[in-house]
Amino acid sequence: MCRSIKTLFNFEPPATDEEMRAASLQFVRKLSGFTHPSKANEAAFERAVEEITASAHRLLGSLVTHADPRDREIEAARARVRSVTRFTALR
Repeated sequence: MCRSIKTLFNFEPPATDEEMRAASLQFVRKLSGFTHPSKANEAAFERAVEEITASAHRLLGSLVTHADPRDREIEAARARVRSVTRFTALR
C-alpha cells in the first residue's frame, strides 16, 4: 500500500495538490487499516486526509535545498529500469 507514496520534494515541476492528497490518502489508509472507511468512520478518515495534506503543503513549502531540482521524466525512467531489473530477477 505505501509503496505508492512517492518523494514529492525538489522536483521540477513541483508536486501538485493531487499528488499530495494521494500520498496523504495512502498514509491514512496505512495507519487506519481501511481502504474504504465505514460510514461511521468516514468523516474522521476524510478529516485526517485533509489535515495531512495541509501538513504536506506546509512541509514542502518550508524545506530548503541547494541541490538542483530532479526531473520527473528522468526519475520515472529510472524507476521503470529498477522495476524491470527487480522483477526479472525473480523469474
